[in-house]
Amino acid sequence: MRKTLLLLGLAIFGFGTLKAQSDRNTSHLKFKQLEEELPTPSLYRSASGAPGPAYYQQKADYIIEVKLDDNKQTISGREQITYTNNSPDPLRYLWIQLDQNVRDKEGLTAKTRSGKLPKEEGSWMMSRVFPSFPGGFKIHKAEDKKGKPLNTTVNYTMLRVDLDKPLKTGEEFVMHIEWSYNINDRMQIGGRSGYEYFEEDGNYLYTIAQFFPRMAVYNDVYGWQNKQFLGSGEFTLPFGDYKVSIEVPNNHVVAATGDLKNASKVLTKTQQERLKKAEKSFVEPVIIVTQEEAVEQEKIKTGGSKTWVFEAKNVRDFAFASSRKFIWDAMATDISGKTVMSMSYYPKEGNPLWERYSTRVVAHTIKVYSKYTIDYPYSKAISVHSNQIGMEYPMICFNGGRPRANGSYSAGTKHGMISVIIHEVGHNFFPMIINSDERQWTWMDEGLNTFMQYITEQEWDRNYPSRRGPAENTVDYMKGDKMRIVPIMTNSESIIQFGNNAYGKPATALNILRETVMGRELFDKSFKYYCEHWAFKHPTPADFFRTMEDASAVDLDWFWRGWFYTVDNVDFELSDVRVYDSLGGNPLPIIPEAWLSVDSGDFRDIGSIRNDTAIVSTFIERDPVATDTISIIYAAKKDKLKAKSVRKNAVLQDNWHYVELDIKNVGGLIMPVILRFHFESGAYKVVRIPAEVWIGNEDAFTKSFRFKEGRVVAVEIDPYRELADCNRSNNYWPIKEEPTEFDNFVKEKENKE
Repeated sequence: MRKTLLLLGLAIFGFGTLKAQSDRNTSHLKFKQLEEELPTPSLYRSASGAPGPAYYQQKADYIIEVKLDDNKQTISGREQITYTNNSPDPLRYLWIQLDQNVRDKEGLTAKTRSGKLPKEEGSWMMSRVFPSFPGGFKIHKAEDKKGKPLNTTVNYTMLRVDLDKPLKTGEEFVMHIEWSYNINDRMQIGGRSGYEYFEEDGNYLYTIAQFFPRMAVYNDVYGWQNKQFLGSGEFTLPFGDYKVSIEVPNNHVVAATGDLKNASKVLTKTQQERLKKAEKSFVEPVIIVTQEEAVEQEKIKTGGSKTWVFEAKNVRDFAFASSRKFIWDAMATDISGKTVMSMSYYPKEGNPLWERYSTRVVAHTIKVYSKYTIDYPYSKAISVHSNQIGMEYPMICFNGGRPRANGSYSAGTKHGMISVIIHEVGHNFFPMIINSDERQWTWMDEGLNTFMQYITEQEWDRNYPSRRGPAENTVDYMKGDKMRIVPIMTNSESIIQFGNNAYGKPATALNILRETVMGRELFDKSFKYYCEHWAFKHPTPADFFRTMEDASAVDLDWFWRGWFYTVDNVDFELSDVRVYDSLGGNPLPIIPEAWLSVDSGDFRDIGSIRNDTAIVSTFIERDPVATDTISIIYAAKKDKLKAKSVRKNAVLQDNWHYVELDIKNVGGLIMPVILRFHFESGAYKVVRIPAEVWIGNEDAFTKSFRFKEGRVVAVEIDPYRELADCNRSNNYWPIKEEPTEFDNFVKEKENKE
């Protein structure tokens, strides 16, 4: 019996030991390398994150003739596609994207869209639940270069062309397609492109994109990227050369991707002279089509047509805008000695806001992005005003931000316009040049671009009210209901809370990498290497992750795992602090009122603090025209914060004072730990502990310090709020009351007065 009990006890002990070991093995995964999650490096994509020696990509060249019917609001066109197979694989068929089919009443998007019964006829929701717009491509002809009909199959937003014989490596295939479709009213049923109707003068403003059948991408990662376009996951496209002829009403002004090749035929002599003047104007925009001229053209609805011809080399897409309402201005921008034209097209309804800011913002954006990524390679960058959120294409983007009818506008409207222009112009870099797969990973273009947008906004105006970027701005999202949050590494169509997931959180993650984990010097150099590696190529998440590590010698697998593969959040708890005036002694008593005598200073984002010296001058400090009373208020606030940040000098003492801290990881996300120690003298000291402090115990650790500055009376975690800590109530010793949202509102109002 005793032997049996002994064996049973040993078995239970052994089971318990194994279970404990198993629990330990499964709970210590936060520093596990990402080898299992990332694809194996190959000759196509190297382990360093750079393209491999066998990297290839396909090419698609287009010759397009398109006609805009201003009476029927339709597009009709024909195109010649020359597709070159640079892959090592023989291709038995080709896939072409029919993105306009997302508006087909019988399409996949309409069939799979869910929603409650609308409450009234004619509502915007009614058009979503019961679509009635006759959208989608009508393919009238599809032939090879000899005129033989192609063997095609349409599968919702994708068209397959079956070839008579496989297209071998190095061979090209030429096809001709004719098509037409109805242009959607963006103001009624939405859309990335479409038209806006101005009832007061009876004119239309067209922003036209996804207007032609476009080749899908074939690469070493997915083969054909022919995932259906459902509306969220955007566009993955090969690079190629374009020649596009656009027929529009005679008095329309056209903005488009590429260089205008027949300016003498479509512009007046006066407009041509103004354009030449703009090419030499690096300080301020030159008006090419004035508001007075545009207003006169609004009245003329009769007449023939005019064809504008544009050519573009090595672009992944083409878009254009057309209207008789357009005012047009432009200025020259110096990018490393090369002149790039920054331009804006806008109706009178956009003034005075657009004339004052748009082109200046375009120029500022391509200069800042060029500094941190690659030099802007194209000849121009265009911002077109339409009453919509914003959408991007090579060299051209469509942006919202409209003042009131009387020309007045709020600070919110102004900053909203500036931000959307920066964001959409910035998309020239991500993904138009650094050509990530938007259909699969939205964050690779939106997240990286939103991060660069934040940097660009701060270089436009100190303490610019950026919505995304600073760690503090993503706290509400990250501490939310985990059932309503998915990892960043989620396919575009499956994302929940699209803006927070694909824009805000990845932008914040990159900002934290730059400011807190890697430091600006290491981050900026590694980020630039990534951009240089993958300019005009097709990067994947693994390529980005690997490049950032390879170029910096910083192991970031724990960071990618936590921020991109989980929904954990940061919540560090300062669970206990023990202060000693000598080794081996008893802890000194807590001073409960310590925070009353300690000046923590007003909160400022860590990036703003560093930018005080890193940014020598912002755009509005260099350009008086761009300065207004709002900017003056921010400058005054900055000076006030600086004044409040003054600290007493430390009174050095000869004896050591010791501190022992217990810190818990409540939220689960591994991050560095930033501590600020406040001394009895009034001085303070910030200590930064790398994330590797959590290795071996990912739930809690104890760390000891010693100081000669004097007795420590208070300690706080994350004093500059750079970690996105979701619960600041447990960040203080002794316990300190955090101000409420109402307190912060009142304080901000006082600072502005």
